[in-house]
Amino acid sequence: MQLVLGSTSRYRRDLLSRLRLPFECLAPPVDEEPYKNSGASPSSIAAVLAVAKAESLSGIRPEAVIIGSDQVIDCDGEVLGKPGTPEAAIEQLERLSGREHRLITAVAVWHRYHTQLAVDSTLLVMRDLSRSEIERYVAHDQPLDCAGSYKIESLGITLFDAIESSDQTAIVGLPLIATTRMLRQISWDLP
Repeated sequence: MQLVLGSTSRYRRDLLSRLRLPFECLAPPVDEEPYKNSGASPSSIAAVLAVAKAESLSGIRPEAVIIGSDQVIDCDGEVLGKPGTPEAAIEQLERLSGREHRLITAVAVWHRYHTQLAVDSTLLVMRDLSRSEIERYVAHDQPLDCAGSYKIESLGITLFDAIESSDQTAIVGLPLIATTRMLRQISWDLP
């Protein structure tokens, strides 16, 4: 079976590479903004986008197994996505400073007109951060393409007091425990 990762994220590509399976990456033709501005819950948005990304490539690779994933921050029911600019990253981190929030990561696996879905929720407690700490962090780690404006796998770990997660890979962008479980369910050989 051919494996396709419906993502251009280098973080998801690196995570999937850990499984030592051959795969190709394709950009899913999905406009995320209407979903993120729909007023739906953060969990629903992540789930719908993960499914949309996987299914959007099914016409291009109908015989493949296609993985789609999405990640959003749930800050008191409001969705925070990728900041895109240093100013927006600083603003997001100021909002999260000293507070709890949830990182919602959804993964969908499409194969033969059937889609499996898993949603992971990680509770993160950010320590109180000064404006200068936030600015230094953003300048060093450049987390402009990361939901919540932090890279937990890098210097971003220093921003937190606590993290409760059932799958640490979900924090980076692709929950490998759920992904491998779904691949096994469609008879993919994994160790």
